[in-house]
Amino acid sequence: MEAFVSGVGLRSSSFSPGLQGHASGYGRRNSLARTRKVGMVVQTPPSEDLIGGSLLNDREVDEAWEGLKAIVPFEVLRTISKPGRYLGNERGAVMKDWDENQLRMCLAYPETYEIGMSNTGHVILYSCLNDVDGVLCDRSYLPASDMVAALKGAGKDLFAVESKRSLAEFDVLAIPVHYEMGATNCLELMSLSSIPISWAERNADPSKPFDVSSGSYPLIFGGGQTVTANPEPFAEFFDFFALGDGEEVLPAIARKVDECKMLGLSRVEVLVKLAQDVPGIYVPMFYSMHEDGSVRRNRDDIPARPQRQVATPQPERALRLVPYVQTIHDRLTVEIRRGCTRGCRFCLPGNLNRPARDVEPERVIEGVLEGVQNSGYREFSLLSLSCSDWLSLPSVGIELKNRLREHNTNISLTLPSQRVDRFDEDIAVLVAGGEEKKSGITFAPEAGTQRLRDVINKGLTNEELLRGVKTAYLQGYAQVKLYFMIGLPGETDEDVVGIFETVKWLQRECKEKGRRRLAVKLTISNFTPKPHTPFQWHSVSTEEFKRKQQLLMSLFKSQRDVKWNFTDVRISAMEDFVGRADRRMSAVIKKAWENGASMDDWWMDLDGAYNGWKTAIDQCGLSWEYRKTAEGEWNVMETPQEQVKGKRGWYYEAREKGLDFKTLTPKSGWVTSDGREESTDERSSTSPLDRPLPWDHIDGGVDKGWLRDELMKALAATLTPDCSFDDCSSCGVCGDALGHNVVIPPLPIPDFKGHYR
Repeated sequence: MEAFVSGVGLRSSSFSPGLQGHASGYGRRNSLARTRKVGMVVQTPPSEDLIGGSLLNDREVDEAWEGLKAIVPFEVLRTISKPGRYLGNERGAVMKDWDENQLRMCLAYPETYEIGMSNTGHVILYSCLNDVDGVLCDRSYLPASDMVAALKGAGKDLFAVESKRSLAEFDVLAIPVHYEMGATNCLELMSLSSIPISWAERNADPSKPFDVSSGSYPLIFGGGQTVTANPEPFAEFFDFFALGDGEEVLPAIARKVDECKMLGLSRVEVLVKLAQDVPGIYVPMFYSMHEDGSVRRNRDDIPARPQRQVATPQPERALRLVPYVQTIHDRLTVEIRRGCTRGCRFCLPGNLNRPARDVEPERVIEGVLEGVQNSGYREFSLLSLSCSDWLSLPSVGIELKNRLREHNTNISLTLPSQRVDRFDEDIAVLVAGGEEKKSGITFAPEAGTQRLRDVINKGLTNEELLRGVKTAYLQGYAQVKLYFMIGLPGETDEDVVGIFETVKWLQRECKEKGRRRLAVKLTISNFTPKPHTPFQWHSVSTEEFKRKQQLLMSLFKSQRDVKWNFTDVRISAMEDFVGRADRRMSAVIKKAWENGASMDDWWMDLDGAYNGWKTAIDQCGLSWEYRKTAEGEWNVMETPQEQVKGKRGWYYEAREKGLDFKTLTPKSGWVTSDGREESTDERSSTSPLDRPLPWDHIDGGVDKGWLRDELMKALAATLTPDCSFDDCSSCGVCGDALGHNVVIPPLPIPDFKGHYR
């Protein structure tokens, strides 16, 4: 699992507040109000009528309560909302003796328990680490405000849920960063544990042997897709980063730190060993930022470009923990495919999680049946960036429904957003339960015109879009949910209006006698460019976002049976500002945290959150244009879209400024293919596409030259085929280091025995 990635294929916009509306108007709402309510104290144990169901161990629950009461007095604890968040010792938890395990690691999740336990990767890594002999792995979660007050009132640190020990007592803390704006939560987690927030402060005595029992602070590392893409904004806070999938990297980290402890090495010496001996480790203190914006190593005995790691999926590991309280995604989740090779040019996971790796169908079937038996869940989800690209989806889904029906077990299946071009009657059968039909099925056309879908390499035609949506309607779905983006490279007003025209066309085509026409629920996000994608050089404009949102609202306000949600432009602006930043952003993050900013503020007090971050930017002497090049030069990251409104896209402006995209030739960047650092002359170029980016020193697998080629193909609206099912596109990923695409032929589709009675 991508180290600490929160939910493969889930969009951050699903948790983003913004402009909500329907035919009569719009208004701002808190998106958390739309999420499922969380149970107050303890989840009902699995009932005995389920397949092999059994009750929780009452003795273990009692011991967990006693441990919690030793930290927070009972008279205070009884006032805490949902204290089950802090119990630990759930069904499937691993209890290891503290003194018998020489290396203690804690997975410290910078969100509340309900969100952390919904994260498949979090549960998988907990299982991986506890399978290592001599390693104890515990968990911790960011407490809610009432528990924070209780801990401070009792003079106690944040604790791990199994052992109830302070996080400062662990040798290693693993903190995921799932979202750009979540960095302040990471600092809050450290602070609640009485641990300095910067690696420099934690390394105050560099010659002292690393030993937490003798006063050393834990080694703290970050992981997840956000920091794998660009760790630089967070570089001042973490001792090191684990890049990519974590199933093999995290156990290797634990073994190496344990080995170094036995040798009596200092903190810095431990970090050197990690950088040298564990693939995928990036230690910020061993790399320096230069005036040209590049980041280069400052010692020769470590890799010039740390490489993202790839692991084989292990879906059965996600089935071992059953939470006490109802979680955000309160269902059994089984991963069926990791990575995606569709090649959407805006998509970070699709470019950074290559190659694609199918899970064997038999393992998925066994995993779901085992999970249902052991957990008591009545809903399961098959998880992937693109579930329908797992060719066995229809056969395995129907086989599972048949088997569960034989046991009279009414278990429903949910799927993430679907590729509409692969949606057919077989897949419709899988998710055809009554509740699913009421809530609708989700597709992501992304753009409103064929031309713009070709620009972003969506690989979706109007005919395929209509066929998929019409199939859903004819199969009984009363509503579809559609995802679109605005602000994409090359977008014109005609493309924006195309979103409205597409929705109107789909509703017109989806009519049936005796039924209401198709209802549509829209989520329209603002495009934010991501590192390691062909659009990583693109500039965005909040003013253009606002203008295009207003344009769409004026069109949709009279369209019946359409509801919409727009992401607030301030959130998109800050996501981009942090996500493509360099090390100077660390000071902004620290200042924002000192000013009281937390990720929850973006949902609860959007105005206050934005102003808090904006103040922090001003206090640190930065501006929204801190990347800007010399006066008179054109830079694709800074060209304001408001200068190229209407029918003219941003690439027209580029050509008028004299940049000939056809003359650009792929180069490896500022580091050669053999790791040799290029000279200043080698790096100099008149093209802004050749200038160093803050994340160029991170080897994500995809060649930077290939990304430039994809950008040029985007300008010509030329498609690149999916290399899982077509010819190799030479992106640079496949090879001995990262492996190759694994596509497993589908099983035969069994006869469907009918829905539950």
